[in-house]
Amino acid sequence: MSDTVEKTKNGAILYDTAIVNQIADAAFTAGGWQQAYPVTGTLRSSGRGNTLIVGDGRHEFVLRHYCRGGLVGRVIADVYVWGGEEQTRSFAEWRLLYKLAAMGLPVPRPVAARYRRRGTFYTADLLTERIPGIESLAQRIAANRSSAAFWFGLGTALHRFHKAGVCHADLNAYNVQVGPQDELWLLDFDRGRLRPPGTWQQQNLARLHRSLQKVRRLDPEIAWTERDWQRLLDGYFHASRSA
Repeated sequence: MSDTVEKTKNGAILYDTAIVNQIADAAFTAGGWQQAYPVTGTLRSSGRGNTLIVGDGRHEFVLRHYCRGGLVGRVIADVYVWGGEEQTRSFAEWRLLYKLAAMGLPVPRPVAARYRRRGTFYTADLLTERIPGIESLAQRIAANRSSAAFWFGLGTALHRFHKAGVCHADLNAYNVQVGPQDELWLLDFDRGRLRPPGTWQQQNLARLHRSLQKVRRLDPEIAWTERDWQRLLDGYFHASRSA
């Protein structure tokens, strides 16, 4: 495993030496790059404004600062309770992404993770390689560019993750991304983990279903229907029977 942990003044950085020879705190700020711009999108696909595309003129990366969501996030925006280095959100997600990439699953390759500790609290950041040409599933259906074969293939691809025991903590229409050849990519594995088969697989699918229904409510002109969802399930269970 080509990982190295370097201690900093108030935390540590974990990074892949096969991608970068060295890294510093500046790499986790917009000012540390030649170019940096926020992720944008339609139908709330840009998240909570905590993600940037950064680059050095030759390569582009995705820089994400961990922020809390929901009601808690309104009070405590980006601070977490310290529980040990390997339990930090950034290190845990980096380790999981590294494993999934090694398994050949379509996820962003992790580059570096950082935490900065202050007493019993910490903040965290993650740097991953940017996957060119992808768009969220929400954006894809908003453009009304999908077919029966697309949904069937999406279900088949999702089963591949579940077969490998990958539990995504927030499987939704924004973390599910689609490439130029309709290939599936999954992003944002914060709080994700590897688990044995169980009811979490059905819960994952139910979460995605609710997300797609919400996207349709945001724009009544979207042509997505429950029939499309059934096609996704057809692909998922076809892959399950063939496994």
